[in-house]
Amino acid sequence: MITPTPIPTIGRIVLYQRHGSPNGQHKSEPSPAIITGVGATTDSGVNVDLFVINPNGLYFNHGTPYDPEGGPGTWRWPSRV
Repeated sequence: MITPTPIPTIGRIVLYQRHGSPNGQHKSEPSPAIITGVGATTDSGVNVDLFVINPNGLYFNHGTPYDPEGGPGTWRWPSRV
């Protein structure tokens, strides 16, 4: 059975893929994030505003694009277990 992709709504928890550092000292890793706003739908998905819970602090990220593969600077749904 194929599970349909959820619709992003305010308050849902997702993963934000951090950029990492250009010199490779810090890897691009996921951080949990809460959707605070839902933007426009694009060909690749829905852009959202996020409250990101990062090990080095908390921050807001506006207009984050969706990428199911988890490219740097994007959001995706957590894996279902």
